[in-house]
Amino acid sequence: MSDFLLDKIRGGFYGQALGDAWAMPAWLNPQQSWDYYHGYITEFLDAPDTHPVHHGLRAGQVTDDTEQAYSIAESIIAEGHVSAQGVADAIVRWYDRIGGDSSPYVGPSSRRAIQAIKRGEDLNEVGRIGDTNGAAMRISPVGLIHPGNVEAAVEDAYLACIPSHNTDVAVSGAAAVAGAIAAALPAGSSLDEVIAAGQRAADLGRKHGHVWIGASVSRRIDLAVQIARSDKSERQRLQDLYDLVGATLAISEAVPAAFGVLAMAQGDPIQAAIYAAALSGDADTVAAMACAMAGAFKGAGSFPPEVIQKIQQANPSMDFEKIIAGLYQLAIKGS
Repeated sequence: MSDFLLDKIRGGFYGQALGDAWAMPAWLNPQQSWDYYHGYITEFLDAPDTHPVHHGLRAGQVTDDTEQAYSIAESIIAEGHVSAQGVADAIVRWYDRIGGDSSPYVGPSSRRAIQAIKRGEDLNEVGRIGDTNGAAMRISPVGLIHPGNVEAAVEDAYLACIPSHNTDVAVSGAAAVAGAIAAALPAGSSLDEVIAAGQRAADLGRKHGHVWIGASVSRRIDLAVQIARSDKSERQRLQDLYDLVGATLAISEAVPAAFGVLAMAQGDPIQAAIYAAALSGDADTVAAMACAMAGAFKGAGSFPPEVIQKIQQANPSMDFEKIIAGLYQLAIKGS
């Protein structure tokens, strides 16, 4: 059982990095990506030199999604639990390390909140209007320490949201991803059960945080899954996800889109990365979430070995195995 759980946690954390790096070179809309790459992105690629956000990043290199997830995981492991202050410290460390004031890929909610935290403002107030997908893109470590316990994943997702995304809609989106990952870890879980757990977690998460504007994450997951499972062609389903659900920084778009990609890929991490890159928009974030869920569902054993090797080689400052081991210890302690 323990080896099985370790494989699932490895799958979830490497899945986060896989999706992030695979979809990083995608363009802003499906047709643009399709035309530029002459079809699907089927391997790790360098970002184009003219990419509006990720120019300069090389094949297999992760973005802020995984960098923040890694920093938060370090904090959770060091403290032995999730805390709002620990997450705040983690994202400030990340921000300072990458030169956040001049970085092109710091999200608007995170930038605003981090600068307020650094000014010493009240931690419970700095994220009161944070409603972007930054809350969910980095939440995978929270789900990974709660195998089978969706409710605990939701409660910790809320704590993780407080420093930058303390709104009901952002907590809902982050809780959906964390809850789905938690539900994916036990043996025998089905994809439909994982998706349903994400929807339940979204509804539970919506009870937390400051009331803010935003569509129902749970109901939009329904819409995304319906689109993903329609009888249209793959490209038309992806276009429908882009047009009808959305793939922007809005958390009520990006999180449902990730569930749509997960369903369309039938839970396979590599296929989820391919679809998310073709979806485009905020593709690296959608892919990071979709592949974290898919990786937790399928386990690291479903990854070609060269994929994990490439992630490790392209991100030498990150000790993925050390983080995975720490998350595993917390998972077995709490289960």
